[in-house]
Amino acid sequence: MRRRTLLAAVPAAAFLPSASLAQSGQAKAPPKAADPGPPLWEAGVDRFVRPDVQGGDRPVGASFASRTAAYGLHGAAGTAQPLATQAGIDILKRGGSAVDAAIAINACLGLLEPTANGIGGDVYAMIWDPKTKKLAGLAGSGKSPRALDLATVRSRAKGGTLPAYGAISVSVPGAVDGWWTMHQRYGKLPWKELFEPVIAHAEAGAPVPDMIAYYIRRSLAGFRQPGRGIEEVGNALRTYGLGDGKGPAAGQVFRNPDLARTFRAIAEGGRDAFYTGEIARTIDAYFKRIGGWLRYEDLAAHKSEWIDPVKTGYRGTNVYALGANTQGIATLQMLNILEHFDLKGAGFQSALSIHLQAEAKRLAYEDRARYYADPHFAKVPVEWLVSKDYAAERAKLIRPDRLLSPVYPGQAPSRGDTTYFSCADKDGMMVSMIQSNFRGMGSGLVADGLGFMFQDRGQLFSLQDGHPNIYAPGKRPFQTIIPGFAARGDEPWMSFGVMGGDMQPQGQAQIIINRVDYGLEIQAAGDSPRWHHEGSSETMGEDAPGLGANGLLRLESGVPEASRRQLADIGWTLGEPDGGFGRYQCVEHRMDGDTRVYAAASEMRADGCALAY
Repeated sequence: MRRRTLLAAVPAAAFLPSASLAQSGQAKAPPKAADPGPPLWEAGVDRFVRPDVQGGDRPVGASFASRTAAYGLHGAAGTAQPLATQAGIDILKRGGSAVDAAIAINACLGLLEPTANGIGGDVYAMIWDPKTKKLAGLAGSGKSPRALDLATVRSRAKGGTLPAYGAISVSVPGAVDGWWTMHQRYGKLPWKELFEPVIAHAEAGAPVPDMIAYYIRRSLAGFRQPGRGIEEVGNALRTYGLGDGKGPAAGQVFRNPDLARTFRAIAEGGRDAFYTGEIARTIDAYFKRIGGWLRYEDLAAHKSEWIDPVKTGYRGTNVYALGANTQGIATLQMLNILEHFDLKGAGFQSALSIHLQAEAKRLAYEDRARYYADPHFAKVPVEWLVSKDYAAERAKLIRPDRLLSPVYPGQAPSRGDTTYFSCADKDGMMVSMIQSNFRGMGSGLVADGLGFMFQDRGQLFSLQDGHPNIYAPGKRPFQTIIPGFAARGDEPWMSFGVMGGDMQPQGQAQIIINRVDYGLEIQAAGDSPRWHHEGSSETMGEDAPGLGANGLLRLESGVPEASRRQLADIGWTLGEPDGGFGRYQCVEHRMDGDTRVYAAASEMRADGCALAY
């Protein structure tokens, strides 16, 4: 029916103002809404929740997917901040390698997303080298101060663990040396060009997205609370507070001229400007002033290291992780256990599927708490932990209709919020990279005039005698940050990650399962509702204690109600969504005949985006 014909068929009264109808005496009062709920998203409110309203309907793909992946032939990037993604694409278009783009992205994220990362933290990466057709691993993890001994650390402990904030939790920042080490091997553009985007944004300013603004305000409010043990907070409030010390509102412009000066020094002087130059001397003077322990000598001695990724096979897909002092192999342990179960037959988002995955997590995390540590100080039985034989033993403990209780680590054979991003270039190089200050913005400490906050990664040391992760001077703490990578045969497939503390192995496993077992494409695999189990053993202080023998299983609101009921019937204690389900980015490599095609996906739970060209 043409529009004119349709209008002619509608009674003229339908277009009259309601007042005119009322005056005529012909109108009836409209029916009263049963429960209209909040009519508008009120200004200043962080969330607008209408459980009775669902998202729009997509005509293709998964009904719950937020959007389509970005496709391109020459390069791709996915990050948690759109301006950082644009910076990476710009570097690729200049002829930079994927490593060049990753460094520019990471530098920008430290400014644009300071709630998750910055040059005061550590970095890990996996890099697919198309020339050698091999995956390289980089650990840019700093050590604890040499002048800080175990007795002093124990004297500052709270509840048997290190404090989350203040100088006691600070270790050497590893990010800048990690970038330099990667660039020396894989960089194409001059080092100084990689920092042009972040310097421009730091000086001119950039609007702060909603999520990041929310977490900056929350972090600064926490730093101001009494009893946090932070030696001084004035520098942090001046750097991030935007005048009143409270932090930016969504869309407000944030500038950081101190950080711009710091990056100018790094751009001109390379990694030495940070570790042996004026920046290092400023850091040394600052920690002496506030009574901390990090010193010039700690910075000068720091070096990143190349490490071989650990691999396991999962239903025809090779999945890689970094060992070192990270929790990366927990992903592999979970997948090895789950390979013994028919997850496809169990059904997508079914109670049985979620139950099996969560039980595998509980088993893997007991080993995580018992064995993971700096391999320079402890003999971590990695080969045994990721072996198929050990996984088969652990899988036998899982029952489909009940919870395993209690859960113990395996007996080893006798022997001695984070930001993630991914990018790829025209030559086939792919970079999976993660960088973090650890708990939110970090320790609360910002050195005089430098414009960045130091990490509080040292909180993850154990204080338990005999534990491989026990604190020691000059030792790297247990790390939660882990990049992910998957390949099919000899060809790269996915450079991906799920940032967020102990959620990371849980999230990585769910992405692999969504893609391999349930056939979801890369955007839908991330948009799918997630589960997050809390309450595993926590010798390193990461998981929250006091959650009961079986912990707490949090489910996002999109998990079917029938699955929730069945999980509760099995015995799981269910928790409400709390925003702790991680944030995912991914670049997928595929071939269309002889033509390389990239697909890039970004997390709907964050402020970021994925782009390709």
